Amino acid sequence: MAVEVLTTADGRAKTALGRAHSARWFAARAAGQPLPVGHATPPDQPARPAQPDLLNPRDVPRRRPGSPLGRIALLHAVAHIELNAVDLHWDIIARFTDQPMPMGFYDDWVKAADEEAKHFNLICDCLEALGSHYGAMPAHAGMWRAAEDTAHDLHGRLAVVPMVLEARGLDVTPGMIDIFRAAGETQALTALEVIYAEEVAHVAYGSKWFNWLCGRDGTDPKDVFHTLVRRYFHGNLKPPFNEAKRADAGLPPDFYWPLAGTGT
Repeated sequence: MAVEVLTTADGRAKTALGRAHSARWFAARAAGQPLPVGHATPPDQPARPAQPDLLNPRDVPRRRPGSPLGRIALLHAVAHIELNAVDLHWDIIARFTDQPMPMGFYDDWVKAADEEAKHFNLICDCLEALGSHYGAMPAHAGMWRAAEDTAHDLHGRLAVVPMVLEARGLDVTPGMIDIFRAAGETQALTALEVIYAEEVAHVAYGSKWFNWLCGRDGTDPKDVFHTLVRRYFHGNLKPPFNEAKRADAGLPPDFYWPLAGTGT
């Protein structure tokens, strides 16, 4: 099921398929007849639509969010992040089945993948209401790098994707909410508020399972986190940090502040 999502290119089709598979997974769990986890070989990179063009991060045009076009560009970037998140969560399900994990691990990432699919569609709806669509602008080509770098390291995947990249979303989303509130764009405002509320749980899933693995290994989670982030994440973590939401997600300050740069 996960590989089927990963090998579906169109964003709307990918997310519809993922949501159907999520519903099937949870229906089976509720009926007391859980689906077997099984084994699969996920692709090195997920299938992608022909558009958007994927550019080196330094080549992606920067637009000021104070203009209508700038706000469309911001929504387009969010849609791109959400589509990558769909694939990242299905990938963690498929890629690490050689390591025995509790069923709750799969429950959490299926739920996260389902919510990311919802987020992608909410933002696509906003883009279309503004006369645009996902694929109309170039996007960041480096979004999958964290998955490639951690393809053989579950600890590293949990450290970098939910506990660094998704935690960064908790830091920056309030500012985006303010932009759309000030512009009176209520559809985008509502979508971003949904995303902000639900992303806390995704970071928490990462923190929970990272700590669970370290507990099983008898290692110190903070020390392991610092080692893995320095190994796999390219650059320093950027303050300011949303310390309240990070705490809600199980990320204490002594995890991320020692990794912080001085820039904002």
